[in-house]
Amino acid sequence: MRKKQSILILILFICAPAFADEEPVDLQVISQIKNEALRNSQVMNIIFYHCDVYGPRLTGTPNMTAAMEWSRDKLAEWGLANSEIEPWGEFGIGWTLEDFSIEMTEPTYMPIIAYPKAWIPGTDGLVSGTPVLVDIESDEDIEKYKGKLAGKIVLVGSPREAETHFEPDAVRKSDEELRELELAPEPRVGSPWMERMREFRARRELEYKLRMLFKEEGVAVLLEPSRGEHGTLFVGSGGSHRSNPDSALPAVTVAIEHYSRIARLLDKGIPVKLEIEIKTSFYDEDKTGYNVVAEIPGTDPGLKDQLVMLGGHLDSVHPGTGATDNSAGCAVTMEAVRIIKALDLKPRRTIRIALWSGEEQGFLGSSGYVARHFANRQTMELLPEHNKVSVYFNLDNGAGKIRGVYMQGNDAVRPIFEAWLKPFHDMGASTLTIRDTGGTDHLPFNWVGIPGFQFIQDPIDYRSRTHHTNMDVYDRVIESDLIQASIIMASFVYHAAMRDEMLPRLPLPEPRPMMRFNR
Repeated sequence: MRKKQSILILILFICAPAFADEEPVDLQVISQIKNEALRNSQVMNIIFYHCDVYGPRLTGTPNMTAAMEWSRDKLAEWGLANSEIEPWGEFGIGWTLEDFSIEMTEPTYMPIIAYPKAWIPGTDGLVSGTPVLVDIESDEDIEKYKGKLAGKIVLVGSPREAETHFEPDAVRKSDEELRELELAPEPRVGSPWMERMREFRARRELEYKLRMLFKEEGVAVLLEPSRGEHGTLFVGSGGSHRSNPDSALPAVTVAIEHYSRIARLLDKGIPVKLEIEIKTSFYDEDKTGYNVVAEIPGTDPGLKDQLVMLGGHLDSVHPGTGATDNSAGCAVTMEAVRIIKALDLKPRRTIRIALWSGEEQGFLGSSGYVARHFANRQTMELLPEHNKVSVYFNLDNGAGKIRGVYMQGNDAVRPIFEAWLKPFHDMGASTLTIRDTGGTDHLPFNWVGIPGFQFIQDPIDYRSRTHHTNMDVYDRVIESDLIQASIIMASFVYHAAMRDEMLPRLPLPEPRPMMRFNR
């Protein structure tokens, strides 16, 4: 018996350091976070105000200003300190759609499903006429249309076939997809990536030449087919927030089913008449860009000047009201800090939330904030606050629940995140991948060597239905998914603010100029 006890004591002694070094997780606090989120969630109320009351929220517009003011005041109401709207630099010109109509009046009447592109001028009254179908694939094709398009309504490109989908539009990540994410990625092969970049640049160059042709010809209105089906419109910009509004043309994205009907009629030689009117407004009185920021001050004298940050982008595109892109992410981050304040938790580090603007134009709000507070990406000249940021957590991949974290190549955070995710395995969040992900506001932090992370989310119908479409509205948000995400976000932020050390960092990147492809 005594021999068995000695062996057991020896085993415990050997294992003790491993247990002692394990990342601490406060299960009691997590239980409190869950209880508060499930009983008193505010995520849908936040989305209601962002989207139904103030959406869409293009940067530099009155709607965006009103949404920022509401968010600032709500954060202050919950007890956060230093809640303010902070300038980050020059954005440019704001734009809104004031009125729009488009219809086919011959050979029969049809109200057309369509939406104007952003940053375009209006039509200066009703435009009426027979459209012209223009199919240009090369520089040689451009020559055929010179001198023939003045004052015309132009259909840009032959219609594609509208697909019938036999797979669901809305999906969750499968176990197989999550396992694949967990595997280390294969090294990037240079030639396919370079080939894609060459194709991209060639396409952009042709698009630029087309814009110049249409502008020089004096085209009245451009009509382009949407890449979605079933009346879903994926709508981009026809101009730029940085350009003179007169440099763009009125341009409209049309549902593929209606675009194709018009094209078929023209192909058969049957007369078609369209009537279009667009009214827009530009805002250039204040070209400054702003973010909303607020804090829960730290309580540890030795750590309170260090930061744990979280955020998402509050700006949206214009055809919907910006619910899944990205009021959902903002609502989750706002709810996370609300929970921490409601529970009267005392984080050792300061927790700072940021709701960004200008994301849709290339992470402008987060990049401007990082440049003003932490470092210059072009020179990698570091500011004093750079060494005080432990981590930034971002949410901006739709309204699906959290399934894990992209570690952005930082394998040193793996044991930390494994411990923090373990209490949420029963909620579907367990995946860690070393892989990078792009397209969100964590990137400007990574670019200057600050750990920034985006969570893995279920896509739901983000790519198929809501991302930059007229269907990105309140009704496409799943409340239970956002409550789950709020719980995990609050827990991650709280534990990052409480641990003895800041999160591990990768080596500082080399200086690198910003890449811009817009003309």
